Amino acid sequence: MVKAVVGANWGDEGKGKITDMLAKEADIIVRFQGGANAGHTIVNDYGKFALHTLPSGCFYGHTTSIIGNGVALNIPILFNEIKSIVERGVPQPKILVSDRAQMVMPYHILFDQYEEERLGGRSFGSTKSGIAPFYSDKYAKIGFQVSELFDEELLQEKVVRICETKNVLLEHLYHKPLLDPQELLETLHQYREMVEPYVCDVSSYLWNAIKEGKEILLEGQLGTLKDPDHGIYPMVTSSSTLAAYGAIGAGIPPYEIQKVIVVCKAYSSAVGAGAFVSEIFGDEADELRKRGGDGGEYGATTGRPRRMGWFDCVASKYGCRLQGATDVAFTVLDVLGYLDEIPVCVGYEIDGEVTTDFHVTSKLEKAKPVLKYLPGWKTDIRGIKKYEDLPENCRNYVEFVEEQIGFPITMVSNGPGRNDIIYR
Repeated sequence: MVKAVVGANWGDEGKGKITDMLAKEADIIVRFQGGANAGHTIVNDYGKFALHTLPSGCFYGHTTSIIGNGVALNIPILFNEIKSIVERGVPQPKILVSDRAQMVMPYHILFDQYEEERLGGRSFGSTKSGIAPFYSDKYAKIGFQVSELFDEELLQEKVVRICETKNVLLEHLYHKPLLDPQELLETLHQYREMVEPYVCDVSSYLWNAIKEGKEILLEGQLGTLKDPDHGIYPMVTSSSTLAAYGAIGAGIPPYEIQKVIVVCKAYSSAVGAGAFVSEIFGDEADELRKRGGDGGEYGATTGRPRRMGWFDCVASKYGCRLQGATDVAFTVLDVLGYLDEIPVCVGYEIDGEVTTDFHVTSKLEKAKPVLKYLPGWKTDIRGIKKYEDLPENCRNYVEFVEEQIGFPITMVSNGPGRNDIIYR
């Protein structure tokens, strides 16, 4: 069976933990989109890790970790990541890389930095990992596919052609040093050496695994609201964050994705710019940020303080609908135990009218949150294993959210560890 684990909101919902937990029963875990621009934080028996490219199931000896064709593959980052977990006592993970995946090149990272610099105050709040330039090149058909590393004649011709176009921009738009084709070719040779043992026809491998009845997890990066089509455009990422894209980014039939586990946080947080209606500021935000997550709400890749907000029923209902949630995993519920009452955003007021629909960006930027206040439970709920053992106000909060979003909350996470989970 194929299950997708994806985010309902802006990312940072706790997908890494849920994937790590579900991977116990899985054979194969696939990253199907995005690059090393966002991390997944995982706490397990080996310690605390921030992964950027490796799928979150790589800590189990019985799993195979796959980098799908939809991923923006930064080869040195992947290999440094493998090295860093092995150095900390994790067994060498079994890894396969799609021969159709494309590679983030060193110049993609430079162009990302140069463009943000050039835009100044109008920048997109990029993590400067080269993601937008990478996907631009992929769709402009001037990207480098992993399979091309093994065609020397093609590489030699292509590096010259790429450097010609990139150097025009470097010279005249950015006024930065030019690219050298020979140097680029040497980099590609290094990449070839690193990746060669892992290259595989992933789509064919997965097709056979499905026929053999293997348990496959598709792991998404970021969340619905960062999707380039359905999110808060233009403050979005450059690849689709939806479970539906899992079929494309892994190379499997869409009807094989039978379960979509949408991860949703018990409050809201976001890294990067863009519309965020339920956002809070000042001391209120600082307190939530400090208590949030495991060790506070800071980006796993950038270390940037996350923007904080109350749970947003409008955005989450929309996020779950577009993902096609069969199950909702509700995370970091334990964090809210300090509050006397808990605000929840139940609607948006736009131009004097209240709506529960998630609109296009220009309308969201005018929206004001409509809040409802629920009584808090004022106790620590970590360690509780059964739903009925949660405080009544805590259960009321979960059930209120479930009713508002209209999708079943089947898992409640009440701590950062692998086993801090309550099944409903």
